[in-house]
Amino acid sequence: MRDDAYTLILAAIESGTYRPGDRLVESELAERFGVSRTPVREALQRLETQQMLVRDGRSLIVASLDHNQLAELYVVRAELEALAGRLAARHATPEEVRVLAQMVADDQKSLDDPETLARTNRRFHRQIHLASHNRYLVQQLDLVHRSMALMARTSLAAEGRSVTALSEHKRIVDAIAAGDGNAADAELRQHISKAWETRLKLEAQADHG
Repeated sequence: MRDDAYTLILAAIESGTYRPGDRLVESELAERFGVSRTPVREALQRLETQQMLVRDGRSLIVASLDHNQLAELYVVRAELEALAGRLAARHATPEEVRVLAQMVADDQKSLDDPETLARTNRRFHRQIHLASHNRYLVQQLDLVHRSMALMARTSLAAEGRSVTALSEHKRIVDAIAAGDGNAADAELRQHISKAWETRLKLEAQADHG
């Protein structure tokens, strides 16, 4: 039950149901998810320890990332995602490669829906992580992607980004399918760099909006 409450609350943060700055109230969460208050309390404590939640007086709110934290996160993400791509090119099974290719094809139907694309984008990257067949790398990337849930909006919402991101995804899959670790590494670094550049532009627009 404790893990269930934790998983439910974390999923709600990742999906954007609860956004940075939102206050989480123990009794409301217990009612929403149909669990008792004790596992909710323990889940909130765990999320606070993981810095997903922060104290605001006596309340807990969903944490937000400042510019420096975002920059640091993207540096680490680029290195780890590139390594995952390199290892996936070496270890991915034919079935895993076909799943990745199908994900890219399916995402063509959601080009005008950035929220759906954000969800499928997480699944796409998670599939690459699993295809690396390195459990320790998967664990570290899970931490990175959990922190990414604290970003206020997806970079895929930027005009034109969904189309270019999908073409980048296709090149990543092609490199993995070809067993070309150097190309998969380079394509993922470029992909993460473009995502960070897009986010910087969104930040600048928000600052001047």
